[in-house]
Amino acid sequence: MERRNLVLAALAAGGENANYWPVHVQKLLFLIDREASALVNGPHFQFKPYDYGPFDRAVYVELQALSTQGLVEIQDTGRYSVYSLSPEGYRQGIARLHELGDSARAYIEQAARWVRSLSFQQLVAAIYNHYPDMKVNSVFRD
Repeated sequence: MERRNLVLAALAAGGENANYWPVHVQKLLFLIDREASALVNGPHFQFKPYDYGPFDRAVYVELQALSTQGLVEIQDTGRYSVYSLSPEGYRQGIARLHELGDSARAYIEQAARWVRSLSFQQLVAAIYNHYPDMKVNSVFRD
C-alpha cells in the first residue's frame, strides 16, 4: 500500500468523524509501521526517538499534501493542529482500509481506537513502556 493510502486508511479506521491530535497520528502510524509493517508493505516512515517518543516529520508532510488535495482537514487550535478526514477523504480511506487483509484492517482499527482513547501523557507513557528504544530523547524524566 502506498504511504498516502495508508494514512487515509489509518485515519478512516477511527470512524467518520474522528479527530486526531498530532500525538495520535504520529503514534498510530508508528504502531502500524512497527507492528503491522509486513501487512501493509511497509514500513512507510522512518520514526526516530524524539521529545515525546517516535516521530517522523514526513507524517506532517503527508497530512499537508492530503489537505491540499481536499482529503484531510487541518484545524489550528492555536496550541496544536487537529486532523480529520473530509467526506471524500473518509470515503477514500474506508475504501483503502477495506482493500487490506482482515488482519491488517483489524489491527489498524484497534490501534486507531486505542490511541484516541488515551490522553497525551497516557499515550506517550504507554509507547515508552512498550518501546523503550523510543524514550532515549524524551523530555520526560523518570
